[in-house]
Amino acid sequence: MGIVSWIILGLLAGAIAKFLLPGRDPGGFIGTTLIGVAGAFLGGWLSARFLDRPIQNEFFDLATWGAAIGGSLVLLIAYRLLFGNSRN
Repeated sequence: MGIVSWIILGLLAGAIAKFLLPGRDPGGFIGTTLIGVAGAFLGGWLSARFLDRPIQNEFFDLATWGAAIGGSLVLLIAYRLLFGNSRN
């Protein structure tokens, strides 16, 4: 997968993470989807590095989507813990 595919995957993973963790986020929907892009890269890297799961060249690989959504959820939770009280 190319960089554009990872960005699209990250945007979708961020939207799914926002759906799974409803509530107000400090960055809103745009910030959440940008966190999703970063989470997709993080999840893909962690999956390839520590789980010995190489990054597939297919966009519709279930493990790649799981890693991207998992990375997005981790970053979204960390973002809420760090900056959650800044928006009331």
